[in-house]
Amino acid sequence: MTRSQRIAPVQQVLDNTESTHAKQVSAAQAAVVAAEAKLAELQRYHVEYVQSFGRQVASGATCHALQDFQAFLFRLSEAAKQQEHVVARTREELAVQTHHWQVAARRSRGLQSVVSGWRREEQMQLERRDQQQTDERALTMMRRAEREAL
Repeated sequence: MTRSQRIAPVQQVLDNTESTHAKQVSAAQAAVVAAEAKLAELQRYHVEYVQSFGRQVASGATCHALQDFQAFLFRLSEAAKQQEHVVARTREELAVQTHHWQVAARRSRGLQSVVSGWRREEQMQLERRDQQQTDERALTMMRRAEREAL
């Protein structure tokens, strides 16, 4: 068994690890997109409700209704702040997963490079061996032909 054949299981493990990390990066990217969309939605709701609050004030709503509305706006603002933290955490997780994937990809490519070199060497050795055998057969046939000619 050649060196490249012996190392093939290790290469497969590294390739699988890289693939796993790539999937984790993809999931982390999706989480960031979802968290950012939710944050944008909360911010949009907040703007809409602030505008609605202004209309209620102008129309002469009761003090109790305005207090309730103001409390709701505060809770909505707090939800947006919490979502900003979620977005930050998902971005950090994406950065971590991207780093893990890059490390795994470098390892896989590094081993692939080594294995490719080994395969080239093995191919050259095989070609040399085939050439030697061809040369030996040709020499044997030539000697046999010389002996038969005598």
